[in-house]
Amino acid sequence: MSAIVVNEDVVHYEVLGRGPGVLFIHGWLGSWRYWIPTMQAASARYRTYAIDLWGFGDSGKKPMYYDLDSQAELITRFMDTLGVAKLALIGHGLGGAVALRFATHHPEWVVKLMTIDTPFNKASINSRFTSSDVPSLLDWLVGKGPGSAEIIAETNKLDPTAIQKSMQAIAETDLMAELNQTNTPTLLVHGDKDSAITPPPEEWFNGTKPNLHHISFEDSKHFPMLDDPAKFSRLVADFLEAKDLTSLELKDEWKRRMR
Repeated sequence: MSAIVVNEDVVHYEVLGRGPGVLFIHGWLGSWRYWIPTMQAASARYRTYAIDLWGFGDSGKKPMYYDLDSQAELITRFMDTLGVAKLALIGHGLGGAVALRFATHHPEWVVKLMTIDTPFNKASINSRFTSSDVPSLLDWLVGKGPGSAEIIAETNKLDPTAIQKSMQAIAETDLMAELNQTNTPTLLVHGDKDSAITPPPEEWFNGTKPNLHHISFEDSKHFPMLDDPAKFSRLVADFLEAKDLTSLELKDEWKRRMR
C-alpha cells in the first residue's frame, strides 16, 4: 500500500510498471482496485497509477473535499508530490468528471484523456442513481458479474456522502461546456447497456471537435473494464499509443506487447 499526505489526511494510491505515466481514476462504486487487470496489461509499457479519491477506498473521508474542484485538486497534489510532470488520464464515471475538470484547469499536464461512462450534465444521469442507497446501486450496476466481489468489498469503505455531493456538483455544472473547451485529445467510452449514464448524442461527434472521439462497447454496462477486460485493455493500449484518436476502433483481441 502506497500513500501520500494531503491536507493532513491520507491519500491511497498504487503503482505498477515503468515508462510514460498513466493515472486511472475510479467511479462512484468500488475504489482503485477494479483497475488492477487494466493496470497489469498496460504496465508492460507504462507506469500506471491508480488513486482512491476523497471519500473512497483507503483515502481520507472529509465531506469538505467531495466536490469536483477538491477532487481535481487532489490530482494536482498527487502529481506534485510524486514529481510527475505529465501523464494520460483515464477516468470512469465520477473519475472521468474529475479528470475532465483537472484537464480543464491544467491542460499542460495532460497528454490525453479517456472518460468511461461519465455524465456531462444532469440530463445524462438516470434519476435512480441519485435516489438509491449504496446496496441498491451495487445490485443495479454491479450485480454478480466479473469483479463484483472486489467492488462490493471496496464499496463498503466509501462514505455515501461522497456520491451525493459529487452527483450534486455534476448536476449543477455543464461539463459538456468544459469538454467543448478543452483542447486535450479526448476519447469518450460508453457501454451501450449502461442504464445509469446516457452518452452525448452521436451527432455531437460529427466533426465538431477534431480532437474528440467516441467508442461504444456493444455488450457492456457501466463497467466495460470488467464486462470485457481483454477488449478494454486492447483499447487502452491503442489509446495510449495513438497519435490520432479518431482512428481508434474496438478490436476483439488484446495481446501483451513486450519491449
